[in-house]
Amino acid sequence: MKNAKLGPWLLVILALVYFLLPLVATFEFSMRMVRGVYSFKAYETVFGDPKFQETFTFSVLAALATIAMGALLVVPTAYWVRLRLPKLRPLVEFVTLLPLVIPAIVIVFGYLRMYNSSSWLPLTGNTAGTNVLLVCGYVTLALPYMYRAVDTGLSAIDVRTLTEAAESLGAKRRTILFSVIVPNVRAAVLSGAFLTFAIVIGEFVFASLLNRPGFGPYLQNVGANRAYEPAALAVLAFAITWGCMGLLQLFGGRAPGQKR
Repeated sequence: MKNAKLGPWLLVILALVYFLLPLVATFEFSMRMVRGVYSFKAYETVFGDPKFQETFTFSVLAALATIAMGALLVVPTAYWVRLRLPKLRPLVEFVTLLPLVIPAIVIVFGYLRMYNSSSWLPLTGNTAGTNVLLVCGYVTLALPYMYRAVDTGLSAIDVRTLTEAAESLGAKRRTILFSVIVPNVRAAVLSGAFLTFAIVIGEFVFASLLNRPGFGPYLQNVGANRAYEPAALAVLAFAITWGCMGLLQLFGGRAPGQKR
């Protein structure tokens, strides 16, 4: 019995050591920028770098735009497929999984081919158009995660019964979607939103090839030219990711109308 109880704890401890030891080593290395003492000089340098502020702000805004566009695309689609087109679910699921199969570099080269300055819709001819194309690319990359999260949330509620009950009370389809369905899948939407945020913050291929000031290319550039700042950025990126997971646990676990 003791061995049976000790085994799982031993596996947990080994997993913690495997995952946390590299992070601790990276953090310790990032503190050694000043010779002979531990300091936060590398973090001060990173936070004081105008490029860091510019790229991080740009990626955060791009992530928020991606979340908004992705949610507006996925939630009504998943709801309508479950309500009226259940036979198309396998096809929709297959389409949403394609970004996991097709490499990002293939997608972005396809965008450049279709939307360059000499095409029928020259989005890459100006900054605003390129930003729109970048966000559309991010929506594509995050589609498997957002759709899976929302579809799982919809599977946990009786969509048809809720819709019919709301219609019997005279509610319009838009009211049903935003006032009845969305509150019941809020945790699922938040799950997809935080996963999308984590993906966009560290994305490199789209931002680099579209020549936009994203946080991913900045991480790569700093890693190629400096020593201690990349370690500090790695720790910060890890903290951002875990911050997203913490927010997901904090807000995603609430039932509709529940307060904490």
